[in-house]
Amino acid sequence: MMKSQKDDLLLGKLPPDALQADVLRYCGAKRADVLVGAALGEDAALMRWQGQPFLVAASDPVVGATTGAGRLLVHINANDVACKGGDPSWFLVTLIVPTQEGPSLIRHLMQEIHETCLELGVAVVGGHTELTDRYDRPVISGTMLGPARCALSSDKIRSGDLLLATGHAGMEGMSILAHDRPDLLASLAPDELDEVRDWQNALSVIKPAQLLRPFARYMHDPTEGGLHGALLEIRRACEPGIRIDVDAVPISPLTKRVAQELGFDPLHLISSGMLLAVLPPEQADEAQRTLEEEGVASS
Repeated sequence: MMKSQKDDLLLGKLPPDALQADVLRYCGAKRADVLVGAALGEDAALMRWQGQPFLVAASDPVVGATTGAGRLLVHINANDVACKGGDPSWFLVTLIVPTQEGPSLIRHLMQEIHETCLELGVAVVGGHTELTDRYDRPVISGTMLGPARCALSSDKIRSGDLLLATGHAGMEGMSILAHDRPDLLASLAPDELDEVRDWQNALSVIKPAQLLRPFARYMHDPTEGGLHGALLEIRRACEPGIRIDVDAVPISPLTKRVAQELGFDPLHLISSGMLLAVLPPEQADEAQRTLEEEGVASS
């Protein structure tokens, strides 16, 4: 840890006391398979393998969001692991925070990450944290790992398969706007604005992904680029083209209203919380019944 000559603020890795107080006390869920977790003097984590045939790994940053950024970071990485048939289990966090934000922002982000990981049963097992004078906004990135018993991939998609969606288009983007730029949503009534803000608590697709594992050939989590971007990625990853019934795409009336007023396409709005699954046609009805029995709507 050094001090900046410019403003005498601390720079670099956090000193041990600050690391212990602001980072290492927030380690998510306690898991029996974590033999060595995040701790002073430990360069890497050590987890007991559970005899499952696959390990799923995903890494994503949070860009553009401020309110709830720690929570978003966990969900977007956990969703990617779940979409590959894995159980999100172990999380690594990288926080590079401007000196003017200080340890208080680090503590706040780690608290959000800790609480969200507790909800999902995920252990925070490591990462990197430092203060810098090179950026004026924090750099926040995560890596999620988890075991899996099935292997889902785009090369398994076949002509005639059906595309199923849970959640609704643009829910993450709308939630970010409601938290960080409510001035742009002035047409929403207070109760409607509260509803959109609460969508931030519905961004996990772990449950529907787990329910769809026995049926799906492939699953995908639409993030940046929204539903349109996700469909383009699927199209480029497999041989068959995609025919979409646009009227069947789930979009909240609140999103439609704001999209019309601000002039954007809700299908392009960042959409964590929505899940796309490619299913053999003979499995689709049973898959939807399974989701419905667990209270998960799908289209």
